[in-house]
Amino acid sequence: MTPRSLSLALGVCALAASAAFAQDKPNPLDTIPEKMPFDVPYGAPISLDRAHAAINAAVAESKKRGWKMNVTVVDSGGNLVSFARMDGAQLASIAISEHKARAAATFRRETKLFENGINSGNTYLVTLDGVIGSRGGIPLVVDGKLVGAIGCSGGTGSQDEVVCKVGAETVK
Repeated sequence: MTPRSLSLALGVCALAASAAFAQDKPNPLDTIPEKMPFDVPYGAPISLDRAHAAINAAVAESKKRGWKMNVTVVDSGGNLVSFARMDGAQLASIAISEHKARAAATFRRETKLFENGINSGNTYLVTLDGVIGSRGGIPLVVDGKLVGAIGCSGGTGSQDEVVCKVGAETVK
């Protein structure tokens, strides 16, 4: 047997083994929930005053901790309502904060769930338009209805999330 044919034979065996293994392992995406997950009804869009209050709280928390952040609030449709960039905040994080807010609003869930899903191997998530696999995007829910979302970026994901949660609390 030539080295090339041996390599081909080993490759075919490896492919067959991996296919057999994949069939034995249950796919968690085959689970059918009884209720729709994240079925939060849409409410009236967040007002500018409430958006500013959320941003001001997030910026105050950032200043307290010595972090430089970009903070975005979008309405329930994912449209920009208000934005703030702290002095010296990373320029690339302008778009990232908006992306996090938009994803949290349009998918009606925290962006941390996308991060967790991707990290646990659910790579199908990266095929969905508008997903961002980074924490720091949080839906804004008032009286059980989605009114918008806040997105923060500029620090680590955990720093972004802490700041966002403080901003989100002001809207509740």
